[in-house]
Amino acid sequence: MATIKPFMGLRPRQGMEEKVAAPPYDVLDSDEAREMAAGNPWSILHCTKPEIDLDGSMDLYDDRVYARGAENLRRFIEEGVLVQDDFPTFYFYRQTMGTHSQTGLVACASIEDYEKDVIKKHEFTRKDKELDRIRHIEAQNTQIGPVFLAYRDVPAMEEARARVCAAAPDCDFTSADGVGHAFWVVRDPGLVDDIVRVFQAIPFLYVADGHHRSAAATIIGQKRRAANPAHTGREEYNFFLSVIFPQSNLQIMPYNRVVADLSGHSPEEFMKLVSGNFRIYEDSAPTPAETGHFSMYIGGRWLGLEALRGSYRADDPVESLDASILQRNLLAPILGIDDPRTSRRINFVGGIRGTGELVKLVDSGRYAVAFSLHPVTMDQLLSVADSGNVMPPKSTWFEPKLRSGLVVHQL
Repeated sequence: MATIKPFMGLRPRQGMEEKVAAPPYDVLDSDEAREMAAGNPWSILHCTKPEIDLDGSMDLYDDRVYARGAENLRRFIEEGVLVQDDFPTFYFYRQTMGTHSQTGLVACASIEDYEKDVIKKHEFTRKDKELDRIRHIEAQNTQIGPVFLAYRDVPAMEEARARVCAAAPDCDFTSADGVGHAFWVVRDPGLVDDIVRVFQAIPFLYVADGHHRSAAATIIGQKRRAANPAHTGREEYNFFLSVIFPQSNLQIMPYNRVVADLSGHSPEEFMKLVSGNFRIYEDSAPTPAETGHFSMYIGGRWLGLEALRGSYRADDPVESLDASILQRNLLAPILGIDDPRTSRRINFVGGIRGTGELVKLVDSGRYAVAFSLHPVTMDQLLSVADSGNVMPPKSTWFEPKLRSGLVVHQL
C-alpha cells in the first residue's frame, strides 16, 4: 500500500508565484532556459538550470554549475522569495490547458515504496542522467522538480480534492504558454490525516514522468540511510517531491518519430518493404485515428499504415504498443534503427509540437521520413507497469508539464 507524507513546503511568497515557477529542467535546453529567465532574477531556472548564469562554453556537468545552483537557491531563501510553511501539509495543484484540466495532490512519496515496486515504473533510466539529478539535489539539499505520479481513481480522493479546491486558490495564474496554474494549501490537519489513510488503501502508484528524478532521490536516500546510525525512516531523505494524479485526469500525447534517411533504399524499394507488414493507404490524415495505425510523411504526402494481423503479439502489453510495432516491423528491419536510444539517425518529436513539425522537418531535407503515432492510453501504461516490463523509449508525452518552483522539498 502507498505511503505518502505531508511536508513543510518551501514556496514563493504571495504574488511571486508566476515569476518563480518555470517549466521542468528537461524540456528546455540551456539557450531556451537563458532566454526564458532573461530579466527575471527570480525564475527557478536559476536553480534548476544554473548554467544560464555562467559562461556558455562551460561544461554542463562542471562542479561550478551545481555550486551555482545551490548559491542561487540560498539567495532565493535569504531574500524571502521562497518561504517555508510552518506546518507539514499537502497541496493541490490544478493545471488547465485548453479544455483539459488535471488536479493532483502534491505530497512526498516514499523511496521504500520505490524500492519495493509499490511505485511502478515503465522506463529504463540512464546512469549519466541519474548522476546529474543526484548532483543537483545533493548540492542544494532540496528537491525542486516534482515527480509526476498516477494512481487508479479512488472516490475518497476526489471528495478530498473537491473540499479543498472549492475555496479560492492560494495562487492562480496563466503562464506564457497559455496553461493555467492554480494551487491550494491543505490547512485542515484532519483532512491531511484522512488523505494519508486513503493512500494506505491504494495498492500502487505509477511513475508517469520523472523516472530519473525518482531514481536519483532513491539513491540519495539510500546513501543517507546507510550513513545514519539513528535512522528512523521518517527523515525527509526517505521521501521525494511528487504530484500524484488520478488516472482519469491525465492526457497523453503521441511521441512521433523522424528518420534521417531510408538506409540506402530508394523510395520505391522502401515502400515495397513496408508493405510486407503494413497495409498502405493513400492520402491519409496526419494523425492516426486508432492504435495499430500510423501516418507516414514521405515525398511531400501523408500515407496511412495499418499493421497487418499476425505481425505483432496483440496479447502482449509491450509488443502491442504502437511504438513497439513500428520499431520491430519497420524501424529496425527496414531502416536499420536497431537501438533508438543510441542511434543518431532517429529523432523524437513530442506531440505538443503537432504534425506540422514533422512536415517541416522532412520538407527541410534534414529527415527523409516521419511517422505520426496514436498516443498511448493510460490503461496501456498501467498494464505495462503492472507486468513488470518497460515501454520502448520515447513512448509517452504528458501535457501539460508540471511547473517547477510552486513548492519545493528540503531534505
